[in-house]
Amino acid sequence: MNTPFVLPVPRSPRSRFVSPRQGFTLVELLVVIAIIGVLVGLLLPAVQAAREAARRMSCSNNVKQLGLSIHNYHSSYNQLPMHGGGTWVNGAAIGSDVSNRMDLSAWVGLTPFFEQQALWEQISNPSGAYPAMGPETDEANYQPWVTELATLRCPSDPGVGLPSFGRTNYAVCLGDSIHYMDRGPLGIESATTVTLSNLATHATEARAACRGAFVSHQTMRFRDVLDGMSNTIFAGEIATDLGDNDIRTIAAIGNDASELVREEPDYCVHDGLVDPNRPKFWLAGAATLAPSNHGRGFRWASSGSSYTGFNTIIPPNRELCFGGPDASSHGVAPPSSRHQGGVHVLMGDGSVKFVTDSIIGGDVHHENVWSGGAGESAPGSKSPYGLWGALGTRASREVISDDF
Repeated sequence: MNTPFVLPVPRSPRSRFVSPRQGFTLVELLVVIAIIGVLVGLLLPAVQAAREAARRMSCSNNVKQLGLSIHNYHSSYNQLPMHGGGTWVNGAAIGSDVSNRMDLSAWVGLTPFFEQQALWEQISNPSGAYPAMGPETDEANYQPWVTELATLRCPSDPGVGLPSFGRTNYAVCLGDSIHYMDRGPLGIESATTVTLSNLATHATEARAACRGAFVSHQTMRFRDVLDGMSNTIFAGEIATDLGDNDIRTIAAIGNDASELVREEPDYCVHDGLVDPNRPKFWLAGAATLAPSNHGRGFRWASSGSSYTGFNTIIPPNRELCFGGPDASSHGVAPPSSRHQGGVHVLMGDGSVKFVTDSIIGGDVHHENVWSGGAGESAPGSKSPYGLWGALGTRASREVISDDF
């Protein structure tokens, strides 16, 4: 019997060497981390720039929406929404809340035109104890005044929360003079006036100095804009206050004298109130308005120049310099933004422009145009503040030939 031949299976001998484990060495790992860090460092600025570009576009769209709202309002009522409108009761004590003391911003009247009809119904037809068109705009218990509206906020501005009410990043243009910019032809001073009087005198003062597309406490129309709608600024951006002593968002007090600020628009700089080591901030201890009451953009519903007004005296993103510490304070109030290099402005024809900080600004040491001005500051004079001032006036008959 033949036995099949079977080859023996050799036993695997124990290896004399142990194979190394596969993986990164410490040096290789550090190199990879370094490469990733370099790539992140290269890409992060591009990502941040893209995000800011998107935020800037969104902000521009908000301004465009407000422009369309203004035009629709004018089409419906044949006038602009009044800045400094509302209700008034002669003799009513300040703080009585029986009226809003004609302190409503232009944005209040526009609410139904930028998709805030429900809010407008609360304001115009209240169901509680408050009067129609609301109480005074410092009433914190009145819900519409503390409501924040997305259309009025720029995505680049990080300001939120107390001590502000509903914030706004947009304001209307009140011209190129601080004289009567808050008082208007009714002579209202929010901190003192109880009874309207001397209306003829106030009207004369306002006619001489209030040269913007919007005039506080006065009805304005497109027909009043004689310089051309495309050459006249109607509204623009403002950065809201963050409580950091920023010269753009809280006003320094120019020695308690509006006259000094009117005669020297950059008075607060000459008065040594700016920190020399940090020129975008006020000097520690410098006299400023109370941030809890006067932060830039802190009340969307109030017509006060701290909140919803600006003028074209000094270029964008320069300092706020007011003449007094109370609620009726007003002064040099340029537009400002969190965007790099300039601000969005709304022209009368509805177009949106980005105005750079370096726009031709004329002589920022020149006295404002007002009823008591002489020479180039006399009523009817062209704006002393160059192209920037000319864009802020509605009927100074100046030719706009420069690109901006």
